[in-house]
Amino acid sequence: MGDSEHMITNPMLTHSYAVKRVQQETYDTFTLELEPKNDAQPLSFLPGQFNMLYVFGVGEVPISICGDPAKPETLVHTTRAVGTVTKAMWKLRRGDLIGVRGPFGTSWPVEEAKGHDVVIVTGGIGLPPLRPALYHLLMKKQDYGKLVLLYGARTPEDILYGKEIEEWRKRSDIAVDMTVDRATGQWRGNVGVVTTLIPKASFDPANTVAMIVGPEIMMRFTIAELQRRGVRDESIYFSMERNMKCGFGFCGHCQFGPFFVCKDGPVFRYDRVKPFFGKGEI
Repeated sequence: MGDSEHMITNPMLTHSYAVKRVQQETYDTFTLELEPKNDAQPLSFLPGQFNMLYVFGVGEVPISICGDPAKPETLVHTTRAVGTVTKAMWKLRRGDLIGVRGPFGTSWPVEEAKGHDVVIVTGGIGLPPLRPALYHLLMKKQDYGKLVLLYGARTPEDILYGKEIEEWRKRSDIAVDMTVDRATGQWRGNVGVVTTLIPKASFDPANTVAMIVGPEIMMRFTIAELQRRGVRDESIYFSMERNMKCGFGFCGHCQFGPFFVCKDGPVFRYDRVKPFFGKGEI
């Protein structure tokens, strides 16, 4: 194995990427577009995987990849500026360097979902980890049945990728429904939690694969509502990105019952973790 190939595959090595664009999404959420520097190769990734992003001199955080898997030459990450590292990330400008390790983790079951209806349920900052799956599903729509996106946000101002969602809503091959917890401004759409959209969504529960991202309490109620519709536990997948520090299960911070979120997740099939999911002491 040559040195360059070793650098591409070694998950402990950080690759240098340059900031191509910083896009403010909401008052506290932003998107970074990155391109490889110093002979680094584009990192191919699967929908649902994450990278460890390192701000030099500050620290490292795990963030889902939210770009198009068919365009790995640009890495895209959307995150909220809530901690020391992400706040430093928000201050980066075009041309600044950032370290990238990855990609890590399990992916959304886009291959297993072929021939099935696909229902995506997400809230707030949960949409970015699902966007690569949406890109893939829309590009290969002929391989799938009905495609449904149910998205909830705290307020209309918290909606991510607003222009892109409007484009999706105009398409005939995906059904998009949205709701907000609290209506402000000119909002005339649904008001309430995202689970209220599930009973009226059009899909075949016996032939559906569901993908969920959001706060754990939201995911618990979403799973219960999908079960009520008749979706099987083995057809429900969710992403859970809590406490990850290293990316490959060495440090133990993200232990979840017998699993490590960074290595065995972040995407889990519900029936495999059902005994541990939602238990406060785990």
